[in-house]
Amino acid sequence: MVRLLSDSEIETYASQLSGWTVEGKTLKLVKRFKDFIEAIEFVNKLVEPSEAAGHHPDLTISYNRVTINLTTHDAGGLTQKDFTLAQEISALK
Repeated sequence: MVRLLSDSEIETYASQLSGWTVEGKTLKLVKRFKDFIEAIEFVNKLVEPSEAAGHHPDLTISYNRVTINLTTHDAGGLTQKDFTLAQEISALK
């Protein structure tokens, strides 16, 4: 099993991510797009890095807004896997 991060580790890693917030045991990003098509195109870009990492975000799509929630369910909170995937998602155009 993957090790849960301490509060200070979470704070350090979160400070290195733009636009992401920590909400309880979840790392969250809300992205807005021009329209539904752009939102879905972005969601499709999440497939490859998520599959490669074996770590999948919880997604909510509402027209032009995509909400991404990351947590390591089997560990019961935030782990390095969440922050690594968040960095990869942040790098997507």
